[in-house]
Amino acid sequence: MNMLKILMKMIQQATTGKPKGVVYTHRGIVLHSMALSMADTAAISESDNVMPVVPMFHANAWGMPFVSVMLGANQVMPGPMMTPKIIAEMMEKYQVTISAGVPTIWLGLLQELESKSYDTSHLRAILCGGSAAPKGMIRSYESKFNIPFLHAYGMTETTPIVTIARLKSYQMDLPEEERLEIRARQGLVVPGLDIKVIDDAGDEIKADGEEMGELIVRGPWIADEYYNDDRTKDAFKEGWLYTGDVVTIDEEGSIKIVDRMGDLIKSGGEWISSVDLENTLMAHPAIFEAAVIAVPDEKWQERPIACVVLKPNQTATKEEIYEFLEPEFAKWWLPDEIIFMEEIPKTSVGKFLKRELRERVNK
Repeated sequence: MNMLKILMKMIQQATTGKPKGVVYTHRGIVLHSMALSMADTAAISESDNVMPVVPMFHANAWGMPFVSVMLGANQVMPGPMMTPKIIAEMMEKYQVTISAGVPTIWLGLLQELESKSYDTSHLRAILCGGSAAPKGMIRSYESKFNIPFLHAYGMTETTPIVTIARLKSYQMDLPEEERLEIRARQGLVVPGLDIKVIDDAGDEIKADGEEMGELIVRGPWIADEYYNDDRTKDAFKEGWLYTGDVVTIDEEGSIKIVDRMGDLIKSGGEWISSVDLENTLMAHPAIFEAAVIAVPDEKWQERPIACVVLKPNQTATKEEIYEFLEPEFAKWWLPDEIIFMEEIPKTSVGKFLKRELRERVNK
């Protein structure tokens, strides 16, 4: 019997151009819901009050409504006009135990928690995906507010959970900074899925945490086609989804997102990760948000430009920001320019809209 097919169109503003319709199956959604209930993933159970701070159209709110209904967990819906204040108030009022959203959501909530006292003692986890979370933000949630922070990775084509960053039992006694370094990665593959990291020739790279390659994934809740779209043949090959994400993988099997293939910056024949630069910039005490993009360069092919938004009532000069970056990166990694902005354009789910940034900067 054919499984029920559910068609979902990514109606968000995409950074890669024309949106694609991803074909889901009922079976995939059921198995994905079971994966989210496992102890070493999100561990969602009947006793939870679940609040996905994710639009319902975006990968089915990350599958959280399905697993909540399946298990009988309460659901808290913040609505389309959510603000950090509304999110914090609802977390307190409805005693939310687990919530999920992208880093920009949690950056805003962090500012709200720092400005006003809220009862967040019931929160057992914040799940963060969509893009890499700054290490400094993870540290702040856990050290200032005792809120466990779970880093995860997935995409619409994967329903979406693929990896989650949890410490293994024998890593619990590592020094705090080493534990934070592990948990700032995108983490370990969820049981039930297979992953590979491959080079341009299609060969698997070394699991040394240094060599970079494209992440490919397969499994029972991974889509296998786009709806009426010729791009299916480039993304789905021999049962594998080619994600377009450039990652490293270490000897523990933990992956770290380096960049989207289209966002990596190639300067003088060498690669620069916009994600690493962004996360370090957002560790600066005066910076609220940062996005790094590539601009054409006659000599070096491409060079990085940083766009930053300062926190309210905070100041920082370009010179101070460069001084902050210099100990962390080789000189040729440093952005050629730092542009101060009032706001970084975002997609409808809160990701930085780098396409629009490039258009603005290159005018």
